[in-house]
Amino acid sequence: MATDKIFWKDSYLTRLDTTVAAEDGDDIRLDATIFFAFSCGQESDAGTIGGCPVLAASKAGLDIVYRLAPRHGLSAGDAVAVAVQIDWDRRYGLMRHHFAAEMVLQLVYRLEPGIEKVGAHIAPAKARIDFARAGNIADLFERLNAETDALVAAAKPIVTAFSDEANQRRYWEVEGFSRMGCGGTHPRTTREIGPLHLKRRNQGKGVERIEITLDAAGPSA
Repeated sequence: MATDKIFWKDSYLTRLDTTVAAEDGDDIRLDATIFFAFSCGQESDAGTIGGCPVLAASKAGLDIVYRLAPRHGLSAGDAVAVAVQIDWDRRYGLMRHHFAAEMVLQLVYRLEPGIEKVGAHIAPAKARIDFARAGNIADLFERLNAETDALVAAAKPIVTAFSDEANQRRYWEVEGFSRMGCGGTHPRTTREIGPLHLKRRNQGKGVERIEITLDAAGPSA
């Protein structure tokens, strides 16, 4: 049975008691988890499992493998629950910047149909999206700022669900705006994103980058 990914059911949960499903030296798998592993351009969470710092988290099919320090002391089938604890500030920064980038991406697609995204990365304090484009992409910023400000002010619910549960394919949807396949973590509403700050960087060879930063703490949902 694949790891039960509780972060999809409740992206605001910071602690979970679970059990070890498998152990292979420094690598373990859990029956259930709130600890997100790198996917959709979004960096992994940070935190601990059973009090041991997680050194790396990676997807393995429908499971997630966590690398712990040697001599972590955890064994498969431990009857005693182990606590999974995540760094909330990092998680909240990641999911706010993730959805901010998704908003910008969908709006760029609208403004320039056919434009190609060639890269993206989501970190806790900054997101970036790279596009194949000739010319300064900052030409779009006035319209992007107006549209994102309106979405934030509207405080629209961000709905997430399975499009294909058997293969664990997910999507997010904001009614009246867009729907997009994505397995990352997201805030509850667009209001939590807060004001977006956009910066253009030319990467050369016809690649334009939009960097996205947000205020340190978004408004409450």
